[in-house]
Amino acid sequence: MISGCGLGHTGGTLDKLASIPGYNVAPDTGTFQRIVRDTGVAIIGQTAQLAPADQRIYAIRDITATVESVAMITASILSKKLAAGLDGLTMDIKVGSGAFMPTYEKSVELARSIVDVGNGAGLKTTAVLTDMNQPLARCAGNALEIQCAIDYLTGHLRPERLHDVTLALAAQMLVLGGLAHSHAEAHVKLNAVLDSGAAAERFALMVSALGGPSDLLEAPERHLGYAPVILPVAAQDAGFVERIDCRALGLAVVGLGGGRRRAEDKIDYQVGLTELVELGQHVDAGQPLAVVHARDLEAAQSAASEIQAAYSFAASGLSVPPSVYCFVD
Repeated sequence: MISGCGLGHTGGTLDKLASIPGYNVAPDTGTFQRIVRDTGVAIIGQTAQLAPADQRIYAIRDITATVESVAMITASILSKKLAAGLDGLTMDIKVGSGAFMPTYEKSVELARSIVDVGNGAGLKTTAVLTDMNQPLARCAGNALEIQCAIDYLTGHLRPERLHDVTLALAAQMLVLGGLAHSHAEAHVKLNAVLDSGAAAERFALMVSALGGPSDLLEAPERHLGYAPVILPVAAQDAGFVERIDCRALGLAVVGLGGGRRRAEDKIDYQVGLTELVELGQHVDAGQPLAVVHARDLEAAQSAASEIQAAYSFAASGLSVPPSVYCFVD
């Protein structure tokens, strides 16, 4: 998988993986090929030789107000995928307050654009529209999300929405790759490798092969570190969570140092949010909405104010959006 860094309010897969000490997000081509051959999986960034024009354009999209351009997103994603020589591609297209696209219709437009261009170029391409009106799991931040991924793979904690979306995407990939004849068959296979520990073992092999610690899954807290300031964020109102401005939560993480405002900004891997209250959940005034992990108290308090403003409440419970909306092929 050829991944990128964070853009705007969204976190980047590479930034998350870079929070693992020693993990090499940019190995040379020979090393990349060897790791894929030996372990079956490698998640890295694009090399200087892979779609070099995209690399330069990607770095300035934040500052040129083109983060949400359908044409540029399509070109950026598919330039790397086509150059890498993929046989099949499944895209996760987000819908809701945390998505790149401002409306459901624009998310569908993006999905349709990627699928049509990918298939037109001879790459079997599908997309899954998934919900981002709230975080996929109850955390946001680089090392914090790696911890969440480890908990998911090992079965220590497997959030329902995260599981739903993971299975939807992975099932598409198994069907595209001819490893399953149907989504139902794919789900059985996926649950089997999760429950047996095989998926966690494969992740651990990839991390170790790319220079990360060999005991990351056994002792994640030793390697991922932690932020020195931990601040619970109290709800100012009581009621059922009616709306979460997921984009505002992402920007709160950026403000803590967990993302970039400029291309040259350094990432603070340990900062972020945990224990985020979910849509439809009832809270009392004073009950924690989230826990902020920050480098200093001033940054923590600023993030706390942003989180409080991101939550809206209703007197009665409301329906929660589905985790998976539809498939586009």
